[in-house]
Amino acid sequence: MSEPAYLVSAIARQRLDEIYAYTRQHWGEQQAEVYVRDLFAYFARVAAREAAWRAVPVEFGVDGFYGRCGRHYVYWRSLPNGQVGIVTILHERMHQISRLRDDVAP
Repeated sequence: MSEPAYLVSAIARQRLDEIYAYTRQHWGEQQAEVYVRDLFAYFARVAAREAAWRAVPVEFGVDGFYGRCGRHYVYWRSLPNGQVGIVTILHERMHQISRLRDDVAP
């Protein structure tokens, strides 16, 4: 059995839970499930190098890449074993620099 093409960090898993809860509260359980499934499909496209992405801007002080899925930005790093590490998921209205720094701090 092969390893998955991507790994989801603890903070990214927390963000997924928050996204699910918020979406379920405002738009219902079915929409929450669809949105979270879309995020996981996006992770797979990133891992397959099929999604458009950009390098995280230097001023963020974080090495990695990001792309947009729905109303969220997904941030990731390439791992030494060839996998993609999903670092965090931030809503488009969040202050990206400070939240990304907080989420990747040790």
